[in-house]
Amino acid sequence: MPELRKDPITGRWVIISTDRARRPSDFAPETVSISRSRFCPFCPGNEDKTPPEVLAYANEALRGQARWSTRVVPNKFPALRVEGELDRQGEGLYDRMNGVGAHEVVIESPDHEATIATMDEAKVAEIIWAFRDRVLDLKKDRRLRYMMLFKNHGAGAGASLEHPHSQIIALPIVPKRVQEEIDGARRYYEFKERCVYCDILRQEARDDERVVIRTEEFLTLCPFAARFPFETWIVPQRHESHFETISEREVYNLSWTLKTILRKMDKVLERPAFNLMIHTAPAQEPASSHYHWHIEIIPKLTRVAGFEWGTGFFINPTPPEEAARFLRE
Repeated sequence: MPELRKDPITGRWVIISTDRARRPSDFAPETVSISRSRFCPFCPGNEDKTPPEVLAYANEALRGQARWSTRVVPNKFPALRVEGELDRQGEGLYDRMNGVGAHEVVIESPDHEATIATMDEAKVAEIIWAFRDRVLDLKKDRRLRYMMLFKNHGAGAGASLEHPHSQIIALPIVPKRVQEEIDGARRYYEFKERCVYCDILRQEARDDERVVIRTEEFLTLCPFAARFPFETWIVPQRHESHFETISEREVYNLSWTLKTILRKMDKVLERPAFNLMIHTAPAQEPASSHYHWHIEIIPKLTRVAGFEWGTGFFINPTPPEEAARFLRE
């Protein structure tokens, strides 16, 4: 029988549609295949086709034209620009401000055909360090209140270029979706004097139904009220509200965890397109006891349609317990 499940953080309900239950082989995802069929501005030798880099890790051991292993450049077509003032205005009941912010591209590797699932762990760790270094630099600008770190993998997930890359958009406001998560976590903490994410970690580790990977530093799980089939979270075992406080030990453990879960998804779901987002506390706020940074990965297996847009409910045809079992095995 179908179930309604409530997310303990945001209070959002989802429908786990067991009558429509679908195994990995029942989906027809757009398999991501990578080729060099057209010009790529991110490949070695084309550095002049991007804006000047704001961060680069050098690697003299690399052969050929590349003398970098990871580059971060401003987006050539940015959603927001760092220049200017916010100039907040009101027009009756409407509010507006200038589109001030930052939009950067993390070029993850010189290798056009690499993916996080195929990179070695040291390379994945370098990408995580690049995220951290850029957040620490961007948050010095007090206008920037939230850093959205994300990866769109495959055209089905919104990627316009195949070359391995991810993005950082620094915003002058805290997004509504993020604020709902923070407010829900705060209400839980005020009522129980415990972090809801820490409680989720304890319960999921005990029940072990939805756990995919367990290490000393991270728990990887399919959440109880998963919105999408095979939605997966990576949650640090140590309570920290801000991603940029990640330790060296956690970076290297996360690199193995991230590579492993994406290899599992490639195996089970035949290299699907996916979105990966790092959820972290607002940049200008101090460390908090109620919020807990984490990573969410959503394979693109279903479409959001009229019911979801109209109600805010999501219909998930694969119970998270089943998804976790497939990924574990």
